[in-house]
Amino acid sequence: MVNEHALTVSLEEFGLSNYEARAYVTLVAKGTISASELAYYSELPRTKVYPILLKLEKKKLAIISKSKPRMCTSIAPVDAFDDIIQEQINKVNAMNTLVTNLKKMSEDSKKSRGAVEKRYFDLSANAVLSQLRTMVEGSKSRIYIMVDQWGLGLLAECKDQMLTVLRRDLEVKIIIPPSLLGSESIKAIPDGAKIRISDIIQNCFIFDETELMLIDSNNGKGAIFSSTEILGVNQMKVFSHVWKNSMKIDSLYDMTKSEAQEVYRIIRLVNEDALGHILNASLVSKNHDIDMLEFLEKNGINLRSKSLEELITIIDSSLQMVCSGRANLEPGTKNITIESRMNSGHSLPWAAIITGYLQKQGHRPRLVYQNQAHKGEKVHIKINS
Repeated sequence: MVNEHALTVSLEEFGLSNYEARAYVTLVAKGTISASELAYYSELPRTKVYPILLKLEKKKLAIISKSKPRMCTSIAPVDAFDDIIQEQINKVNAMNTLVTNLKKMSEDSKKSRGAVEKRYFDLSANAVLSQLRTMVEGSKSRIYIMVDQWGLGLLAECKDQMLTVLRRDLEVKIIIPPSLLGSESIKAIPDGAKIRISDIIQNCFIFDETELMLIDSNNGKGAIFSSTEILGVNQMKVFSHVWKNSMKIDSLYDMTKSEAQEVYRIIRLVNEDALGHILNASLVSKNHDIDMLEFLEKNGINLRSKSLEELITIIDSSLQMVCSGRANLEPGTKNITIESRMNSGHSLPWAAIITGYLQKQGHRPRLVYQNQAHKGEKVHIKINS
């Protein structure tokens, strides 16, 4: 059944008053009726009916008989609204032409100023994950990612798509903030993806260097850009710079979150607060008896309670992260070798931690430092009782 109220409202949009619209709908529904019947069926005031009919007649929507009682009939809708519809079509066409001309004027103005309008696509929070899965699975060559906790959580939900692209030997690089070391979301990332840590404050996904997705962790919304534009080019440069200066975390994969966070805290303390002092004492005064354990303990890190094997594991993981080095406890001989692929004494603070630990255990370690020119450096620690 046709909703007469809805028809009335629609007629008002054509310029009819509410009374006129109600009267016309009633005439269409009832056919030829008297003015009093029209007032009854359309629930109009009797005193208003005749003036309303005259207005409808003037608008060529109704016919009023000359005889009494006055009878009224609606003009067929097709005939009644043909002119009105054509008028509306003409208005829409004129408006489209106006908008087209204004748009052309705007584009010409921007071109004259060296500016070109580009488009991007907004994504609602509910649509981000689905779109991310689609873009991950559709990648052809490489995916570069910088994410915070929110972004890593979304990426973890794309595990199946990640597996698909990794099986196709795509290059996948991910940079996360240090606070996420050891988190469950990292463990959800499939093997084959390269993960590093750095201070990250955004969620940025770069696909094949041609598409860019940004996600706002505050509201979950996202946006997609063509990364061939200046924004994408800049993001690629930012990613490359951050990746170059970030830390590898392969050595921490099998650790618990507390263990991984402890290693990172030690690295930060050594790099930010102790390195300069250690280098000065070791290279200038040749004094290797610096109490690094006490320095770490003052900053909340207790290594004395750990076994030598546990300590070597921590040092080994740290060296892999900061200088692509290794720490190795030679079985049987109890000799320890520390290697760094970087020169300038990067291995010495870590050697000082081990020698300090051994001294606390009652040993008299002997340390030999070797600088291998451009090949890095080695420190040999011989454990003497």
